[in-house]
Amino acid sequence: MYKGTAPLWLEDHSLKRICQRFADRPRYATLYDTANHIPVYSAYSFKRSDGAKRVDVPWMFEPQLAQDKSRSEMQPFPQGDYHQNFEDTQAILSDYIYAFSFERGQLNPDPHQADPNDKAATYTLTNIVPQVREFNIGPWAQHKNMIRMRLNNYCRGTAYVVTGVTTSGNMIRRNEVARVAIPKYMWSAYCCTNYDRNAPNSEKSKFPAHAAYGLNARTDNEVVELTVKGLENFLKESMSVDKNIQIFYHNCIA
Repeated sequence: MYKGTAPLWLEDHSLKRICQRFADRPRYATLYDTANHIPVYSAYSFKRSDGAKRVDVPWMFEPQLAQDKSRSEMQPFPQGDYHQNFEDTQAILSDYIYAFSFERGQLNPDPHQADPNDKAATYTLTNIVPQVREFNIGPWAQHKNMIRMRLNNYCRGTAYVVTGVTTSGNMIRRNEVARVAIPKYMWSAYCCTNYDRNAPNSEKSKFPAHAAYGLNARTDNEVVELTVKGLENFLKESMSVDKNIQIFYHNCIA
């Protein structure tokens, strides 16, 4: 996170901060909604990448949200009924089995990482939201690739990214029980204070920080780019957040 500071958000008893650990190292941070069983946002450092995807790892769950907190890093989903120990506070694989209209969309996407362990750490359901397939493989995939290329080409230091969702009450249901909130909008913002001052004006105008959002739907799902302040205003109108919401510390001013 930029300056080691989490986004200024709204505090709620159902929102839990997770340090996403894998292979004995912290990888990124997530604010997780234990009532709606989806991440509100994931905050990560972008790694220069060729966009290659993916590593061969099983989907994982988060022991920090389970009854048994003896382990402090993500673990592969167990066999049998052990998931009953943590399905009250997070999504499980069964929640997505019959959700045919949706794909598992990563907030911290593995193409934005380079190290195999950083990539592997993105395959936890606490980093996953249900995305409409047409949006996930279309406008949102194009946006993620465009951001990857922009940061690869023009960010000279570390780029910090926060990607999240808004919801509207629609849920994936399992056995007639509302289980996983379906995002209405996806949004993302990045901060890179050390960037190429000789970049084309069309790109330089999008530094040190820029943002975007898009409707998680089959149609009318164009991704809109805007300033980070514009995104913060959009989030104020779209969800319950702190009136002084700040995605990046000091508005990404070095």
